[in-house]
Amino acid sequence: MTINKRKIINDPVYGFVTIPNDIVHDLINHPTFQRLRRIKQLGLTNLVYPGALHTRFHHAIGAMHLMTDALQILKSKNIQISEEESDAAIIAILLHDIGHGPFSHALEHSIVKGVHHEDISAMLMDELNKQFKGKLSLAIKIFKNQYPKKFLHQLVSSQLDMDRLDYLNRDSFFTGVSEGVVSNDRIIKMLNVKNGELVIEAKGIYSVENFLIARRLMYWQVYLHKTVLSAEKLLVNILKRAKDLSLQGTDLFATPALSLFLKNNFTKKDFINKPELIAQFILLDDYDIMASVKVWASYQDVVLSTLCQNLLNRKLYKIEIQQKKFSQAYEQSIREKIMKKYKLDKQEVGYFVFSEAVNNSAYNTHSQIKILQKDGTLIDVAKASDQLNIKMLSKKVVKYFICYPKD
Repeated sequence: MTINKRKIINDPVYGFVTIPNDIVHDLINHPTFQRLRRIKQLGLTNLVYPGALHTRFHHAIGAMHLMTDALQILKSKNIQISEEESDAAIIAILLHDIGHGPFSHALEHSIVKGVHHEDISAMLMDELNKQFKGKLSLAIKIFKNQYPKKFLHQLVSSQLDMDRLDYLNRDSFFTGVSEGVVSNDRIIKMLNVKNGELVIEAKGIYSVENFLIARRLMYWQVYLHKTVLSAEKLLVNILKRAKDLSLQGTDLFATPALSLFLKNNFTKKDFINKPELIAQFILLDDYDIMASVKVWASYQDVVLSTLCQNLLNRKLYKIEIQQKKFSQAYEQSIREKIMKKYKLDKQEVGYFVFSEAVNNSAYNTHSQIKILQKDGTLIDVAKASDQLNIKMLSKKVVKYFICYPKD
């Protein structure tokens, strides 16, 4: 009996999404991809926006759907894209986030340092390529920007790619923050290719302006929302404390995969030289972390147990944000109060009081979105736009924050 692999998925954002071919069907059903169901797209953002419980799986399927639409539009404009190239681009966007660790970027800053999710994604795609007998080779070239038709990579990763188009609308949908809604259909219909590069036809400039503004608003309202930052920093510090204790020889409760990464300082070189590390890494998901946090909440180490109790009970850090750095004297005065109240030493207080910076620029002029004029010339959107705020969006905005216990 032949299995029908051209199934449909009912997506809350786009409606019915069709799985385009057999290999995509098999990739979606592979355990490595199914793991994305167990990793939330927005980490701990649901502590601010309760609806933000969608997963990396949702996002990957949505980006695949947009890629399918974009390729069809480009083909209708006589852009030469073979069926093999089309399938490869769809696979590249489907797998672009496959290397994400639990809770988005928290792991990249705590238990696995210097190994970014893009690196893990590339390694996992190479491993999947072996299992699929080389059928992902072209998708990997497109993903790594090693294929002559650069516009295919730009559809996967650029300032106006299918990844960003999906996550803005999807994150807006699930958080309820309407400022993130962008006109995907309009932008995709205005896509074209000129000199081998992805461009937007002049008629689509206002949709691109809206996209850039929406991205900026979503960053400050959702991704870099001060309470979201507070929650994520709390989780990062929990994992840092757990790792510090583990490296000192403490035998903490953890799943076998999490325990391995807590007890070792693996580098990118280790991941390259020891393929078994990748196999262990993809055993990690949000459930490993939260199960451990629940157990650590009653652990004898006061720092770890307090931090875990605070996360479980949403007793987050108080966070102050401003345009300039906080003075050392101000931070020190808070440290002394917290050290006295919680009976902490100078090293331990760093888990409770700390200052950092965040930055955001909605548009990067080094990697331009090019507008195709009616006369066939290309111009950067920041110059083509008649809105001053597009030029302002290219400026990096830096904000400084300090965290400390509310009480």
